[in-house]
Amino acid sequence: MTWELLDTWIVATAAMVAVACVLPGCFLYLSRQSMMSHGIAHAVLPGIVIGHLCTGQVETPALFIGAIVAGVICALLTRFLQNHSGVEEGAALGISFTFLFAVGLAMQRLLADDVHIEPSHVLMGNLETAVFNILFTDDLAPEAFWRASVASVINLLFIVIFFKELTFSTFDPNHADTVEARPRLMYYGLMTISALTCVVAFEAVGSILVVAMMILPPAIASFFTKRLKPLIVLSLAFALLSTLIGHLLSISLFGDIAQLLFRLPRSTSTNTAGGITLVLCAFLGLGILWKSISTRLQNHTS
Repeated sequence: MTWELLDTWIVATAAMVAVACVLPGCFLYLSRQSMMSHGIAHAVLPGIVIGHLCTGQVETPALFIGAIVAGVICALLTRFLQNHSGVEEGAALGISFTFLFAVGLAMQRLLADDVHIEPSHVLMGNLETAVFNILFTDDLAPEAFWRASVASVINLLFIVIFFKELTFSTFDPNHADTVEARPRLMYYGLMTISALTCVVAFEAVGSILVVAMMILPPAIASFFTKRLKPLIVLSLAFALLSTLIGHLLSISLFGDIAQLLFRLPRSTSTNTAGGITLVLCAFLGLGILWKSISTRLQNHTS
């Protein structure tokens, strides 16, 4: 195994994406809105199409802004259906994001069919190609790295500035109203930065694995602590560690395993985003084991 410049930028970009995902992901997980990240990730297609129709191009900030707006609309529509139609939150989310995704597909077919706006581009991210241009340009860092860094800073500032309000809104939204913590504003703010994060992460990990990047780290950390600040710190630690281990496994061990078990030609590398997710799942298994052992020890001593 050889470590090259491209490997460094893959891990660095993955780390920035992980930080951006974990910060809103902790609050989504604790407020039992984990699948909102899934809904937002699939609801952005109409925003992308509208961004193209406004500019006539496929690589502009307009597509980025349109995708964010579409993600926020998904959150608004989910809340509206939940409050006014009587359906439970999961069903409201399912209706919202499938409706918006269908609208996006129809708009693409009718209005932008001659343009290469490939849905799989946002469904199946690829860290390797996201940073590949660094080898042939004079850029200081890949664009995916800068975008993820900006998203991380925005998410961190939002959480630091509104930490008290987010805490009240997450654990006791009814009480949050009485202490003027503005739970509705916090909800929409959290959905906005979640939409921003999903769009930023598309190029690197895709809209499928971004859900794992957001939810798995806080789920793992919850086995080791129940306090909010330590949970956020542990979530970041697990996410960052998984980026390094996941890439190391992707460029060496996974190819050896496939060759050994399935007699396939040895692959020198596999998808890093998938490797990171597998490592996070392994950490989750260790967390479950840790909780089981701890519970048995407590029961035995009592």
